[in-house]
Amino acid sequence: MARNKHPEETVNLILDVAFRLIMEKGYEHTSIQDIIAHLGGLSKGAIYHHFKSKEDILVAVIDRITSESNQMLAEIRDRSDLNGNEKLKAIFRESITRPVQNDIFTAAPDFHNNPKLLFSLLHDTIENAAPNYILPIIEQGISDGSIQTEYPKQLAELILLAANVWMNPMIFDSTEEESYCKFMVFRQMLQGFGLDIVDDEILVRLQELTSIYQKSKQ
Repeated sequence: MARNKHPEETVNLILDVAFRLIMEKGYEHTSIQDIIAHLGGLSKGAIYHHFKSKEDILVAVIDRITSESNQMLAEIRDRSDLNGNEKLKAIFRESITRPVQNDIFTAAPDFHNNPKLLFSLLHDTIENAAPNYILPIIEQGISDGSIQTEYPKQLAELILLAANVWMNPMIFDSTEEESYCKFMVFRQMLQGFGLDIVDDEILVRLQELTSIYQKSKQ
């Protein structure tokens, strides 16, 4: 077989197709053959040249999504014109307004049939996003007086777990009403720490994403 002169393009094509199929069908119900069927003539050998298994493809798909998100987090974390409280609000707003969120909530990945996907979300939240992006912002907020807590590490983890997992309708299949109640509790919890980062505009956007998810299931 001729040598692939554009391996990066091949990898990107595989990941594009895999992402769409995993979002639509779930990881467990997406086979290597399903991916091959949507690759426009690429062989199984082409896939295994770049990935050892279907699980490796999933890891690469997740890495691509989280790397884009982490770049956004890093840019806001490193800004010098905002205090800690303002940075948290900027991160929350940017996270939910990104166009990719509409795609994810429309595709409605089934976390119940995607334990690997759920584990990856939890692992990235606790091992990467919380300590590398949210914790430094909270520590800055403590220093500049905009955040009050004696437990910055735990607060960083709590905020992300609540936002990414507990409030995620795709994980708990929450209705719009249930999601709204969770949003309000999240808002009140943050206000207890002096963090007024969930305004009415953000609440409307959170409800919109929940609505997109519920409609996608019909």
